[in-house]
Amino acid sequence: MQFADIKNDIAFRKIFGNANKTEILISFLNAVLKLEGNKKITWVEILNPYQLPIVLGAKSTILDVKAKDKSGNEYIVEMQVTDKIGFAKRVVYYSAKSYSTQLDAGENYYQLKPTIFIGILNFQFLDSKNYLSRHLILDTETGEHKLKDLDFNFIELPKFNKTEKELENLVEKWVYFIKNAENLTVIPAGLEDEGLKSAYTEADQHTWKKEDLEAYQYSRIRETDEVAEKMLAIEKRNIEIAKTAIRKGLDNNFIAELTGLLVEQIEQLRTQINQ
Repeated sequence: MQFADIKNDIAFRKIFGNANKTEILISFLNAVLKLEGNKKITWVEILNPYQLPIVLGAKSTILDVKAKDKSGNEYIVEMQVTDKIGFAKRVVYYSAKSYSTQLDAGENYYQLKPTIFIGILNFQFLDSKNYLSRHLILDTETGEHKLKDLDFNFIELPKFNKTEKELENLVEKWVYFIKNAENLTVIPAGLEDEGLKSAYTEADQHTWKKEDLEAYQYSRIRETDEVAEKMLAIEKRNIEIAKTAIRKGLDNNFIAELTGLLVEQIEQLRTQINQ
């Protein structure tokens, strides 16, 4: 088997936004939100089902995976690879916007249903050591949870380092899948959950259509190019900082520590400036 990188936008939406395999998203939501008994989700409608970008390699028309359960609760599941400026504010804004647009003109507020956001982050976002966290609106003194309709959950992949043998529960098996699938060649042994088993099957690139594979590979190339462009921009910025520091008479070791450039690079810049 050759599993896709679940953190890739095409793969993520193809698996979690699969309207024909909703058991995948149902299993994931129940595991992450720790829903048991009669609180478990048994049915979801995916509001923005997976579709290929209109132009191969272009940004997908889907920003995330959105779904609604039988009670009308809405779920937003988002994969965020890099820590972008304003990410925290965007999460609140996007969730609040999704919540508020449930009502049409003239409808009553009591018809509003909770919006639950789950962010899967490939970077460290919070100071806590926990890889999974939940954020609610609470009374700061009593802890009373009266404002219940916005619920934020974050999975920080860099904080999760368990091996396959160390996995103890379903949520850990889900996070392990998302973080490590591209490096696996077989479905882990002893996997009983049907939703997660379906996720592994759907992640196997050997089962994909040609157009899905092409979009996935093109998306991977685009991601690599974006990283290279960011690295080049950072290097250019550090060179300019180094030049300014040289003109101010600072020594090479201090500039190297400040910019991350090698002392040899700084010495070359110094020579260029003094010519």
